[in-house]
Amino acid sequence: MTDFLARAIELAAATQGRAYPKPDVGAVLVRDGQVVGEGSTEAGGRHGEAVALETAGSSARGATLFVTMEPCAHHGSTPPCADAIVAAGVTKVVVGSRDPNPVAAGGVERLREAGVEVELVDSLAARAQTEAWRTWVTQGRPFVTLKLAVTLDGRVTVPGARWVTGEASRRRVHELRARSDAVAVGMGTVRADDPKLDARHIAAPRQPRRLAFGRGPLPDGSELELRSGQVGDELRALAAEGVQSLLLEGGPTLATAFLLENLVDKLLLFVAPTVAGEGPRLLGELSAPVPLTRLTAEPIGEDVLLTAYVHEP
Repeated sequence: MTDFLARAIELAAATQGRAYPKPDVGAVLVRDGQVVGEGSTEAGGRHGEAVALETAGSSARGATLFVTMEPCAHHGSTPPCADAIVAAGVTKVVVGSRDPNPVAAGGVERLREAGVEVELVDSLAARAQTEAWRTWVTQGRPFVTLKLAVTLDGRVTVPGARWVTGEASRRRVHELRARSDAVAVGMGTVRADDPKLDARHIAAPRQPRRLAFGRGPLPDGSELELRSGQVGDELRALAAEGVQSLLLEGGPTLATAFLLENLVDKLLLFVAPTVAGEGPRLLGELSAPVPLTRLTAEPIGEDVLLTAYVHEP
């Protein structure tokens, strides 16, 4: 069973961002142990469940549907997926995650009322796929990922070196930029480095919006957008403009400001095998400890990437 849900997650990952501003949802229909239909949410069109049902045709009757998120129960740009599942004769639905959108939620209850067996798995992998959309739709702000590059002794610069981390880590950062709606630094970083913040040296389907938080002015010729308001207000304004995910690449001042406001959702810490011995540390003083969950470690070239959640999706 988990293999089929993993396949649904894989389908959604393969088309990541295609359904924006909708969440990417993957679905797999299984009958007698064989896949008879699968799909993921289309650009401006059908949800993944509807695509899978059409692919399966009459084979959907008596089948089990594995879906990364609860089928919708409302009539928006498409009819309710829960009703389509019942009409197709699906007998069981395995749901990877609940729909946090109060407008569309309720599919699990509608399916059960119609006699369809429902198993709610509540998979972190399924929730993580839509983590940005979940924060955007429930909190009215973008999902904020704080990226920091540090030495083993917690410094953000290395004397005499341009970069803290290696080439593989820097490439990963460009991939992260390409998957983010916006990337931001603080004015201290702007004045020190005049960064471009674009996704380079990779096949980027789009470029993120590039922001600078703080008081201007920006340097002549800078292509960054200046956001000078309170960070919470600016995040709400960005969300209203459709920004669901924000990659924060600023220095210690900006990182500390966001943490103090409890506006960081995920932390990515690229750790280099270097002891700098001097230089600014990764964070300033915090008013209280920040508990982290789901800590993982991944080798990136000679570096190590530590990933953890401040707020789980």
